Amino acid sequence: MGRFEVADRGTLFLDEIGELSSDVQVALLRVVQEGEFERLGASHTRKVDVRLIAATNRNLEEAVDDHQFRADLYYRLSVFPIHLPALRERREDIAPLAEFFVRRLASRLSRRFTGIEPASIERLVEFSWPGNIRQLQNVVEHSAILCDEPMLRVPPALLVEKRSAVVGGSRLGAALHGNERHLIEQALEEAAGRVSGPTGAAARLGVPASTLESKIKRFHIDKLRYRCVSRDPL
Repeated sequence: MGRFEVADRGTLFLDEIGELSSDVQVALLRVVQEGEFERLGASHTRKVDVRLIAATNRNLEEAVDDHQFRADLYYRLSVFPIHLPALRERREDIAPLAEFFVRRLASRLSRRFTGIEPASIERLVEFSWPGNIRQLQNVVEHSAILCDEPMLRVPPALLVEKRSAVVGGSRLGAALHGNERHLIEQALEEAAGRVSGPTGAAARLGVPASTLESKIKRFHIDKLRYRCVSRDPL
């Protein structure tokens, strides 16, 4: 039984709907439109009645205009859209969320953290969080693994804005560019070369897998060389 069949007469949540390939979009459209499908390798059509909730951090209207997402599927999914504001739009939630992640990590890592240092809290609140809560969770986890003190400290290098500036012959832009490559390589090493998935490098960095893949190509990073080595202590 697949997910739709299991969810018959119930609710199915599909995350990162904007990352679906064109072939999967076609298959999903049929299930959403007609409420029917065939099991893999079978010829018998099955009917299901499923409430579907889909989520994405992409602008699907722009994706439709760019021919990256099917317009018919978009309109079938967006019957009742709900906008969740980005983390940077609700900065009052950043500190409580970070403290929650620290408490949960303390149990997982068998560590005792008394809190997060004030300077780190300020950096967290001021950061723009393009990867939203997943990126915040990743930064807190990364910091917890590195920190040997009871008071958690977030390294400033983890909170570098992804932008460049022309300063002294673009030296600042080059520095930011190099730091981004370093963070990607570090995430790939910790994920043993995996990009997608809950423990992949994309999740650790708080960005969509497709975005990370494009950056890996842009930086000419050989992700296969990390397949044999992992430093992930979890």
